[in-house]
Amino acid sequence: MTHKPSLHIPMARSRRDFLVSAGGGLGAIALDWLLARDSRASSPDSPPSTNPLAARKPHFPAKAKRVIFLFMVGGPSHIDLFDPKDELRKRAGQQLPESVGRPTSQFTKGDSPLLPSTRKFQKHGKSGMVVSDLMPHLAKRVDDICFLKSCVCKSTIHAPAMYEWHSGRTMMGFPSLGSWVTYGLGSVSDNLPAYCVMPQPEGVPEGGAPCWSAGILPAVYQGTLLRRGASPVLNLKPPETVGAIQQQKTYDLVKRLSEMDRQPGESELLARIASYELAFRMQQHAPEAVDLSRETQATKAMYGLDRPQTADFGTRCLLARRLIERGVRFVQVYSGGGPLITQWDAHDDLNSNHEKMCGHVDQPIAALLTDLKSRGLLDDTLVIWGGEFGRTPFSQGGRGRDHNPFGFTMWMAGGGVNGGTSVGTTDEFGLYAEERPITVNDFHATILHLLGLDHERLTHRHNGRDERLTDVAGEVVEEVFA
Repeated sequence: MTHKPSLHIPMARSRRDFLVSAGGGLGAIALDWLLARDSRASSPDSPPSTNPLAARKPHFPAKAKRVIFLFMVGGPSHIDLFDPKDELRKRAGQQLPESVGRPTSQFTKGDSPLLPSTRKFQKHGKSGMVVSDLMPHLAKRVDDICFLKSCVCKSTIHAPAMYEWHSGRTMMGFPSLGSWVTYGLGSVSDNLPAYCVMPQPEGVPEGGAPCWSAGILPAVYQGTLLRRGASPVLNLKPPETVGAIQQQKTYDLVKRLSEMDRQPGESELLARIASYELAFRMQQHAPEAVDLSRETQATKAMYGLDRPQTADFGTRCLLARRLIERGVRFVQVYSGGGPLITQWDAHDDLNSNHEKMCGHVDQPIAALLTDLKSRGLLDDTLVIWGGEFGRTPFSQGGRGRDHNPFGFTMWMAGGGVNGGTSVGTTDEFGLYAEERPITVNDFHATILHLLGLDHERLTHRHNGRDERLTDVAGEVVEEVFA
């Protein structure tokens, strides 16, 4: 009797077929592990999408649709910018009263002489918000700004404090704010990343890449570094020897092979295919997005591109506006990075440091707010400004200030923010947050709320725990809202 081969164990027609069949099971196991590792927890309020960057509805109507976060690396001094203290002038050279205590910072123990600010402060705008002479251009935009004067964080050390402001934790490895925003809302651009990061040319912040990492979220939500020039993303431009037709054929082949491997219901693999498609489209569209030759000379001059002092940061602020116009959801722009002399870390001579750093950013930031408002974009674009902490009211080395995480100023503008106002206060020395302390969790919860996201509902399942940006804390600062 002739036995027919079993239908569920096909006969190998060649040695190659045999090897493929034998190894196929191991490949499936590996593929399953990779997909499980990169899988994204679907929102309970919306059906899962095959594209992880597909635009998603917020939890409730949003006041802001996108974010530009201007981060001042090193710790700008609130006492010398936005929060003047007469008591420092009265007690210049004295120590803090014993009733205040002796707060320990990174290099000081709270027992050095009090250092009054030498800056001139004036009220500006219809709101009468106070700004020092270090920021004359920004002073003209105070009616659009809400100053948060009682911010606090946990660490006196740069990197942990940066991690906290970026991810809600003082340790690396957790998703950044921009990653959470794109995870929750997706992207409205088909041709550009949802989350773009522009560091200072001299170097990245001390915290490094974890500041824009996706952490425990799938890597598709991490920030994409953009650089100036025709090739803003490394390795994006194909070799000159590869023509457009050949590039298209290569892309089509990769897409067909990926689709051949896909089984019904494998949305994760579809998402991976979508990321390849985005990379391919970026080869055509990213160079246009960063091509400033399309801007008028008046716009370039407004951002300070015609002045060496402001050209770099002005360029990146202008790029931020161009990116959000094209659907980018979250843009992070850094001032400071690399060598200490290119940061806001004013340990030795505060006036010299801040005159230089403010000179780089003051005009471009004011121009960004003005430009967004004139284009009707400020109403639904949230602009955030701040650093990892403030500076101490007591001196370091006579003319500098140490790190102060106990009370300092951040600000927000646009995107549903009540401009021309301030929230919270520090004590009479500018050392501790006194009225309405605002933690990092509160800060993040407020940003998410303006974007229409409930910080307690925006979660990702990881190791059996529903992780979130604000961990197990955070209250929305409702005084910020218009």
